[in-house]
Amino acid sequence: MEKLWGGRFEGSLDEEAASFQDSIGFDKRLFREDIEGSIAHAGMLCKCGILKEEERDLLIGALKELLSDMEQGRTEPDDSYEDIHSFVESTLVKRIGDAGKKLHTGRSRNDQVALDMRMYVRRRALELDSALFSLEEVLARLIRENKDTYMPGFTHLQKAQPVTLSHHMAAYFEMFHRDRLRIRDLYVRLNECPLGAGALAGTTYPLDRQLTSDELGFDRPTANSMDSVSDRDYVIEYISALSIIMMHLSRSCEEIIIWNSNEYSFVTVSDGFSTGSSIMPQKKNPDIAELIRGKTGRVYGDLISMLTTMKGLPLAYDKDMQEDKEALFDADDTAYSCVRMYAGMMDSISFDRDRMRKSCEMGFTNATDAADYLVNKGMPFRDAHKVIGEIVRYCIENAKALSGLTMEEWKGFSDLFSDDIYDCVSIENCVRRRNTGGAPGEEAMERYIISMEEKLKEGRISGH
Repeated sequence: MEKLWGGRFEGSLDEEAASFQDSIGFDKRLFREDIEGSIAHAGMLCKCGILKEEERDLLIGALKELLSDMEQGRTEPDDSYEDIHSFVESTLVKRIGDAGKKLHTGRSRNDQVALDMRMYVRRRALELDSALFSLEEVLARLIRENKDTYMPGFTHLQKAQPVTLSHHMAAYFEMFHRDRLRIRDLYVRLNECPLGAGALAGTTYPLDRQLTSDELGFDRPTANSMDSVSDRDYVIEYISALSIIMMHLSRSCEEIIIWNSNEYSFVTVSDGFSTGSSIMPQKKNPDIAELIRGKTGRVYGDLISMLTTMKGLPLAYDKDMQEDKEALFDADDTAYSCVRMYAGMMDSISFDRDRMRKSCEMGFTNATDAADYLVNKGMPFRDAHKVIGEIVRYCIENAKALSGLTMEEWKGFSDLFSDDIYDCVSIENCVRRRNTGGAPGEEAMERYIISMEEKLKEGRISGH
């Protein structure tokens, strides 16, 4: 296959070197962006008087036909092409002759691939935001349905204070909503059109960059031609956002894995998101949660790969930047599939409410409230802390919960205890009394759910 740059060379590229530097094997997935960008470029060239109308119409017609052929699987680039750009141009020349050779007027593969990449990230960011919104809806349902599902809150993986499953899931709703805000924020920065920057110094042709930018749905053209072709901040920022999403998914999956264990048995992962053992017939493994947790490191690796690739590059374009695509595609595919898998898993998961509540009791999550009880009776907090600690040790030794102690047993530790201690250490009351903003109490959660519903009303990001 004749190279787009062959005129300067007498000899041919070493066969192994050609294979080493070709990118068609992975950048062919940019075909849609490459063709749509070429259609806009051809239209702009005509309006600027660089192409004749019949040339424009011939090019655009052929480009649209090629796009349809590729979408329907009728045409597929093979390894003889260097990249997706050479495939598109060569195919046009085969189909419409010399008019196809005029398409590249006023542009370089440097600004062409920068355009393709921005359009790809922009499209995928919208699709990821939609997937995250669907995930938020799943969590919102769990939050609404579990306001009275009591469970232990943890610190250091030790049972700490009682909360509700609603409150616990709301923490993840907030994480994933911040993820959506990050996607929305980076969308604004990446939505600038680099086409017209040329190789690095623009062009002598009278191009209308604003026209192309408007046609492709960008907010504006990029401001500097060298930055236009050498910038991959938006790729790094997108993979960084994906890495944070994966971290949030992994944290939740770690909890699901722990809660699914026999020792906890807080949850049952549905059959649709579990697998068995080839040798142990009793096993039901939370493999989807484990895979999401494992794939998090993969996305982190893609981020480090991009940062390392870019850290030493002088202006403007360098061939190293070809490495951006595989890292981007892998991180994007991985994170997107993990978001969808996690949403499906959480939508079908079931919780053992009785066991979760009992875990609150036997984990002494109401001990802090018992200490506060003594403080309200006039005992200094440090002394109250010591007394309740002694009571907890007594309960452990005698396999009792605080609520199961007799009044005689309470009085054995302090005369300040009276019958109202039982209301104080009730798990329900421990939660209900906590109504400061963001707390798990019923009133606080009702206020939270109102704010959550407002966030859901914002819907998905609207874009090109």
